[in-house]
Amino acid sequence: MALPSYPSVLSYLQTMRSELSNTSKPSSWPKTVVRKWLNLKTTAGEFHFDCHNGRRKSCSESGDRPTVPGYIADPADARAEMNLRMFVGTWNVGGRAPHGGIDLRDWLMSTPLPADIFVLGFQEIVPLTAGNVLGAEDKGPSATWLALIRRALKPRGGCLVDLDTCPTQTPPRVSFSDLLCFPEQRANGGEDDGRSPPESSSSVDGEDYYLAASKQMVGIFLCVWVRAALAREVGSIRVSCIGRGVMGYMGNKGSVSISMRLRRASFCFVCTHLASGEKDGDELRRNSDVTVILKRTRFPPSSKVSLGPPKPELPETILEHDKIIWLGDLNYRLKSTSATSYFDIHEHLRRQQWQALLEKDQLGIERSAGRVFSGWEEGVIFFPPTYKYMTNSDLFVVNLAASNSKEKSRTPAWCDRILWRGEGMKQMWYVRGESRFSDHRPVYSLFSVHVGEEEVSRPPLGTAAVSASSSSSSSGRVGAEELLILTRKKSDSSRF
Repeated sequence: MALPSYPSVLSYLQTMRSELSNTSKPSSWPKTVVRKWLNLKTTAGEFHFDCHNGRRKSCSESGDRPTVPGYIADPADARAEMNLRMFVGTWNVGGRAPHGGIDLRDWLMSTPLPADIFVLGFQEIVPLTAGNVLGAEDKGPSATWLALIRRALKPRGGCLVDLDTCPTQTPPRVSFSDLLCFPEQRANGGEDDGRSPPESSSSVDGEDYYLAASKQMVGIFLCVWVRAALAREVGSIRVSCIGRGVMGYMGNKGSVSISMRLRRASFCFVCTHLASGEKDGDELRRNSDVTVILKRTRFPPSSKVSLGPPKPELPETILEHDKIIWLGDLNYRLKSTSATSYFDIHEHLRRQQWQALLEKDQLGIERSAGRVFSGWEEGVIFFPPTYKYMTNSDLFVVNLAASNSKEKSRTPAWCDRILWRGEGMKQMWYVRGESRFSDHRPVYSLFSVHVGEEEVSRPPLGTAAVSASSSSSSSGRVGAEELLILTRKKSDSSRF
């Protein structure tokens, strides 16, 4: 396929070459650029998950209703009906490097009921410079974000998130893939190798959590964590990345998707960063991004040869999955009209008249017109706009006339969204956080999800019954690499 021609490409490459020449590490940047241009398959299908001895593996195979606005369902009713609770969060961190002082527990543990699954998507975890877009992936920030998440899910464990000074003596823990392997060993008549499940990997209220999969494409980062008692139920994990940035192919914009099977249900999580811009007509570019992501995303079939009973056919596209979550910085802004003035927007902001502003929300308008996300659902928004804020402030950048800020003025908007599609999903909570870490506010939601006729049991890890789907999950095993150690010390945190 011929690549589109852009006059700015040469200058972009020259900038990128200059950035790389200023670093001490040698880089084969021409090869990297060509591969990204042509969208060649390299490690796009690889992802990481928890494994034995504190390492991560790389895989290329596949009561009363709270008064907080945004609470949608009665938790008592949901508890009686649901099989699983799923936390979904998205946050554009503005290219800022995370630090150990960030406490994610106020974000991840803010829902009225503990979650069985955490789906966390980030955008701009690295600055979107030419070197990061066209050069080799910078994995450092994603490693630190995983460490912070792990610390939030296990507040009593380890040491502070200082990867250079952390002690490395941590108790061994059974890998996610090892848990998947145990049923296969039994099926083959083999014996365990003496390892037993650990007391804790990452825990909340006595529950252990494991990293099922994580994947990065430039600044877009998506990770999925599951309760340890569900580890044997999860399998057929695959990933797919679609670049929609520079020349329509680079990864500064686009999507990272994770497909997995849990019991009888197939899940797909799509983390996106769509085209920016607040001019009229820019929403059409975002609509186009959604269309292309839905069209081009393909999950590779498993290469494993199974001698057992036939397995359910794996979905290949996003829409073939039973349950789909679309999260991220969708970048839809407020539609400007001749009747809409900055004075009107200021007045709505000052009076906190969110519904009046939401009437101008581009995503709502485009969905109502059937031009994008037809058949998808989104919860009612009760929270203020999530973008754009001044640094370390609760003030919107729209009001810069009286300030000395060098930041560009932006009309506030609900850029950060969570949508879903599929039967058996009920949104219970849709709110935003209040961290001042970036110019975006994090958004999160709690879902109740049915995954089959049987209720999901909660026995201690190691005694849980093995389902028939477990044996197919071993297709996600490969070699391992140590990443993170956790923290014990408490640190000053930013509030969510």
